[in-house]
Amino acid sequence: MNSNGAVEWAVVESDIGPLLLAATDTGLVSVIFHARPEVREKAVGQLRSRLGAEPVESPGSARLAEPIRQLAAYFAGSLREFSLDVDWSLTSGFNRQVLRELAAGVPYGAVVGYGDLAERVGQPGAAQAVGAAMGSNPLPVVVPCHRVVESDGGLGGFGGGLETKRKLLALEGVLPQPLF
Repeated sequence: MNSNGAVEWAVVESDIGPLLLAATDTGLVSVIFHARPEVREKAVGQLRSRLGAEPVESPGSARLAEPIRQLAAYFAGSLREFSLDVDWSLTSGFNRQVLRELAAGVPYGAVVGYGDLAERVGQPGAAQAVGAAMGSNPLPVVVPCHRVVESDGGLGGFGGGLETKRKLLALEGVLPQPLF
């Protein structure tokens, strides 16, 4: 296999638990929550089948250095906007369109409703499809699906669990910090 097709991954600790980060030579391709050993195995298997390359564990990877640095700065509260090369190959079509709009158009400390986001991509009425797109987001945190909420003030769903969504929104000052 040529090194171009390589997928490098590492697990890093964060305020919301261990995250598995994976990158190709194009950029960061995947962020996976709660990366305990059984979750890692499944994630690496999915990356292998979807990207057609054998993922290599590579904690010292030059490719991952910048994503690791920026995520640490984000959790420390000193970074509000990620500027990373991203590999969108794990998403396509409507989902990719919605995720790109979210990444470009919903800044730190802001939230958007599922329906509003559907309108922004020219698909008013597609709120449920937007929910599905958020659920399939391969790059949570970096592509901030935690900022998409229900119009009635409900948190909506979240692949990383509602507790994780709450913590991210509290970090960004959208919700009060939990007392304990």
